[in-house]
Amino acid sequence: MNTIATEPKDDFFKTKVMGHPAGLFVLFFTEMWERFSYYGMRALLVLFLTSKLMDGGWAWPKVNALALYGTYTSLAYLTTILGGYIADKFLGYRWAVVIGAFLMTLGHASMAGETPTFLYIGITLLIIGSGFFKPNMTSIISYIYKDHADKKDGAYTIYYMGVNAGAFLGIMLCGYIGEKISWSWGFGLAGIFMFFGMLQFYFTQGIFGSVGKKPIAKTEEQKIIEDDGDKRVPFTKFDLVLVTISSLLGLIWIINDPYSKISGNDLLHFTVGNLSGDSFTILLALALFILLLVIRLIRYSRVTRDRLIAVTIFAFFTIFFWAAFEQAGGSMTIFARDYTQRTLTGDWSLTFKIMNTLLTIIPMCLLSYVLYKLFSQTFKKFTIGNICLALSFVVIWCIIIWMLKREISASTTEVAATWFGILNSFFIIALAPMISKIWESKFNPPAAVKYGMGLVFLGIGFGCLAYGAIGVVGGSGLKASMIWLILAYFFHTVGELFLSPVGLSYVSKLVPARMIGIMYGIWYLVNAIGNKAAGSMGGMIDKITKAHSLSYFFMIFTLIPIAAGVIVMLLHKPLLKRLMHGVK
Repeated sequence: MNTIATEPKDDFFKTKVMGHPAGLFVLFFTEMWERFSYYGMRALLVLFLTSKLMDGGWAWPKVNALALYGTYTSLAYLTTILGGYIADKFLGYRWAVVIGAFLMTLGHASMAGETPTFLYIGITLLIIGSGFFKPNMTSIISYIYKDHADKKDGAYTIYYMGVNAGAFLGIMLCGYIGEKISWSWGFGLAGIFMFFGMLQFYFTQGIFGSVGKKPIAKTEEQKIIEDDGDKRVPFTKFDLVLVTISSLLGLIWIINDPYSKISGNDLLHFTVGNLSGDSFTILLALALFILLLVIRLIRYSRVTRDRLIAVTIFAFFTIFFWAAFEQAGGSMTIFARDYTQRTLTGDWSLTFKIMNTLLTIIPMCLLSYVLYKLFSQTFKKFTIGNICLALSFVVIWCIIIWMLKREISASTTEVAATWFGILNSFFIIALAPMISKIWESKFNPPAAVKYGMGLVFLGIGFGCLAYGAIGVVGGSGLKASMIWLILAYFFHTVGELFLSPVGLSYVSKLVPARMIGIMYGIWYLVNAIGNKAAGSMGGMIDKITKAHSLSYFFMIFTLIPIAAGVIVMLLHKPLLKRLMHGVK
């Protein structure tokens, strides 16, 4: 990784907010608005595409909408590999973040146009923008805390709270306005706050000192210092050929999936034996990637090879997790809209109004307090950036007050289908401290057990939906209680807290420092595969429901994660513990 050859000494802890550098909270709010835009748009996409024409939607078949959803979310992860490389080698982290935020702002604005052309342009800009933005925010944090390892866990926890605060507000407000007022306003709102986030970061980036500026080549002395004595395995020409071919085949398959369904023109309209063109293409891409993985692994030293194999096993099971978990933006949102009783009257309506008000006002008060603490340290030096941030909070408070007033004055309450998505962020904020304490105690289980339990909890969540969906048939008038979705999001969040942070942590522990960048790239690839699988599997909801039942559909997502979780736990003693060579 390139670094700046003659870095001045940056004392980030000179200006502190809540015990951490003020720069961390600049990143906190920038990431919060980016996640606001991402999750706000994600909450609306499938609903908008599948809603009836009379409701302002496009009345797409669910399989088409979910194919596009899966391609969008998977490519948003895949482009981070390229975006991180370009920032590392050419742009620097700060310019990459600004460019990414600007492209995403344009993307959201384009989607507000509500035409097919603007939709595809918007999604393309969002994918490219995410690639520049997502990997480089965390890279800045890594550099700020490189000499303060003892505070790094706390820093990432605070940053993760920013991620979830943005997701919470984005889903709640963009979802509400999109469903109840106008799809265009919902998509546009996501872009407005991405724009605020970009301005705040651009005008306050000086707080990061030399971190994130355009890189220059390392000196020979730096290269010698970074030599850890482990065997190097440079990419051969054959390796690069495999990377290129497998990447192109995978990209073609990912793009062709929604394109063929929506347009009726299949780019892979051929057969090889009994395999269709799309099946042959993706299987060949996977085979070439596995071949690349094997021929590279066998060239490493034994300990490094074993640990990389352990990471590969964890990565494989991670695919199962995200393929099920990411139903949140697809089939679970459809379940909330079409199959869940969301109309409340009387005491239930009053109870929801009180709960929803508290759920909204309390987090916003806490965020406003953090904003005040940041202003007290940085307003004089970075006035324009702080004014942009303050303006964004004025706007968000106005929207929240308007929304709550509108809902409280209504005689009956219809809970927005997107509202359930905020529960994931709420439960993360509520449960993360408790689960973090377990990891720090004597009850801290091995990595494989954490992974397995994460998958099992995920399966239990879908089990709640499968039970709640018994007897529910579209058009019959019988709908499921909201409690089943609430329980599902609770168990899914517990599963996420067991698996997701643990996976990233063990990548950093098991992989040599010089390979962290490329292994995080592979981790993003795993997330991309899981997201695309989520769209493909979720798109089968109508087909499976018609052939069997809605409960049967969710039972599939119950049994597969639980089975995968049991398998990975059983692999702990005979395999994974040995491969990890003492890493705990």
